[in-house]
Amino acid sequence: MQTDNLKQQISIIVNNSKAKEEKLQAICDYLASEISYYDWVGFYFKNGDKEELKLAEFTGEPTEHTIIPFGKGICGQVAVSNENFVVQDVSEQDNYISCGWKVKSEIVIPIFVNNENIGQIDIDSHTANVFTERDEALLEFVCKEVAKIL
Repeated sequence: MQTDNLKQQISIIVNNSKAKEEKLQAICDYLASEISYYDWVGFYFKNGDKEELKLAEFTGEPTEHTIIPFGKGICGQVAVSNENFVVQDVSEQDNYISCGWKVKSEIVIPIFVNNENIGQIDIDSHTANVFTERDEALLEFVCKEVAKIL
């Protein structure tokens, strides 16, 4: 994974003149096309004043999990913990919301605006034990860039 090139392209997407939603979709599409084991890439954001996340832009198979209560599943846990969550084998997680039988691992990184967790990027992979510190660092960079447009 050439993270420098990926980061440069993410910055270009964030700094273009398109609408926020188009930028988020372009980021999802780009990451999914460039990293072979990113089988589902999406953004969830806090749903107004509710204690839940709402699915925004994504690339991959449609999911029925368009609303996730805080504390439920990996995404819901990140909404409460404010910390990255890397799951190398989803079958080992008690509090996991299955998005499909193909998903073997998941990584979720929070997005902060003014020190408030307002959402997250969620990546699912059909391969177990695939995410590394490089993925985590890349996605932290993506979240910092996304925060600039929110």
